[in-house]
Amino acid sequence: MSSSTMRSSGGLRPDRLARPVPPPAGDRPSRPPRRRPRREPARQFRGLVSPQTLSTTRGKIIYWTVLVTVVAGFTAVFVFPLYWMVTSALKSPDELAQIPPTLLPSAPDFSVYAEAWDQLDLGTFLRNTVIYAAGAWLFTLAIDVTAAYALSKLRPVLGKLVLAGMLATLMIPPMVILLPAYLTVKDLPILGWNLINTPWAIWLPAAANGFFIFLLKRFFDSIPRELLEAAEIDGAGPARILWSIVLPVSRPIIGVVSILSVVNVWKDFVWPLLVLPDGEKMPISVGISSLSAQMPQNVLMAALVIASLPAIIVFFVFQRSIMAGLTAGSLKG
Repeated sequence: MSSSTMRSSGGLRPDRLARPVPPPAGDRPSRPPRRRPRREPARQFRGLVSPQTLSTTRGKIIYWTVLVTVVAGFTAVFVFPLYWMVTSALKSPDELAQIPPTLLPSAPDFSVYAEAWDQLDLGTFLRNTVIYAAGAWLFTLAIDVTAAYALSKLRPVLGKLVLAGMLATLMIPPMVILLPAYLTVKDLPILGWNLINTPWAIWLPAAANGFFIFLLKRFFDSIPRELLEAAEIDGAGPARILWSIVLPVSRPIIGVVSILSVVNVWKDFVWPLLVLPDGEKMPISVGISSLSAQMPQNVLMAALVIASLPAIIVFFVFQRSIMAGLTAGSLKG
């Protein structure tokens, strides 16, 4: 059959038979629109030095030099007074008065610590200080924990006003309220008791601490309300909930308050000087000061080292607990 006959009979050419027939317009699958690639936002570096600069050798040298210098400088500022106190106790009186002073003792004498313990009667002063610190700790926990629990969970009618008044006391300088507090201790309102030369003059003012109540309340606010409501359904009262639920989960912040209350009483000087004039009842800070004029300088420095050791040891042993307790409860969820 010729090609003209195929055209006349309506036939198709072999090349057209090989092409696929496109589907109707309505049956064609819709193609998803092309998405433009997202541009990554430029990273913003919040710092004085960018990572590109720190990746260079010159940047690393400058960075570590500045860091080591700043850290060493601040460490020296805080540690040098302690170092000077310890080394001064090991020097003789003549070497201690030498000008210019020496950084290291030429002939260290450790017997000066035993001499300071005997001459200044540090055993009595330490016993008094331990009694004052332990009593202040107990009263602080008894008063501040219950007050913070009431403000946080019981929510009395004027609770916010009471909390605002407590926080307002933190803005008042301690020297301003020193005289009113002394007059209050000398003649206790309503009861008319004179608390001078008694441990109550240390215990009661130490327990009235708005800062501790604020810390405890912030932590108690983070305790889920559903946990307390479940205890109420089981028939537990407010006191039972505080003892069995709130206190066990609040050990970090209670540890912080305990440590800070003991350290505050241990290092306090002005208030015990006013309310404890009896030499047999003085804490160690006031006792050393009252006998400092009669003692050589090296013996006095040795006594100060002995008085500082308990507070320093407590801080270094519990410093992680202090930081963990201060940050606990700051974030909810």
